[in-house]
Amino acid sequence: MLIIVGVVVVTVGVIVGFLIAGGQLAVLIQISEFVTIGAVAIGSLIIMSPISLIKKIIAAIPRAMTHKTDTKEDYLNLLKSFYDLFLVSQRDGLLAIEKHIESPEESEVLKNNTKFLHNKYALTFFTDTLKVMLSGGVPPHEIESLMDTEIETFEAESKPVPHIITKIADALPGIGIVAAVLGIIVTMGSINAGAETVGKKTAAALVGTFLGVLLSYGYFNPLATNTGHMLEAGVRYLETIKAAVVAYAKGNPPVVAVEIARRTIFSDERPDFAELEAYLRGKN
Repeated sequence: MLIIVGVVVVTVGVIVGFLIAGGQLAVLIQISEFVTIGAVAIGSLIIMSPISLIKKIIAAIPRAMTHKTDTKEDYLNLLKSFYDLFLVSQRDGLLAIEKHIESPEESEVLKNNTKFLHNKYALTFFTDTLKVMLSGGVPPHEIESLMDTEIETFEAESKPVPHIITKIADALPGIGIVAAVLGIIVTMGSINAGAETVGKKTAAALVGTFLGVLLSYGYFNPLATNTGHMLEAGVRYLETIKAAVVAYAKGNPPVVAVEIARRTIFSDERPDFAELEAYLRGKN
């Protein structure tokens, strides 16, 4: 949502500043410049990216628009779900949680944590690991190594998205110059048409440079940074899940396992010890 606010602020700021300076808004609407810049940018994306990565980029943009940062409440719900599940395991044995991880949407422990259930990657990461534990004979350090491997894979798979968006952003000023040069070439063909005509065509050509720089630094570079933050948040979420599971696999009691997981959360979203303790006791 904040991305939309930022886009509006950038756009309105540029337009209002231009109008205050005495500019005419219609001058900025140069369809040929938009077509040239858009086509070259899209073509560059196709050249540098496999189709699977293009699909991920297309999916990442609307996701970034609607993405909500994990809050303290989200992490409290996550830790409470793990605590309750580990209590079931401690009381009735590890096999007692099988029904919860086979059908998490129907689990009385997990079904109320809608954000966790909707995060299909994180949910699968958690349940698949517990299935490995249920198979028996897997030492805790192997569980930890298994989860580390999947987190590394997730990170390696996701990193190209902000990287490619950054590449496009860095190329846009140059693409804008290409569009401007094409406009100047057209202008040179009308050099005898009079100063007014030449001035209009030159202004139209310069819109290409303006658009390239604005799209790069006003929109695409910030978008790339935002998708990078989304990736970091996703990795941190998985790290918290890993910390809880590995701590419990090592024989720690549920309350200690979730406390160890709490320490992995970034300070802005991390509940303090007392908050977590009260939440686990149902005093929230």
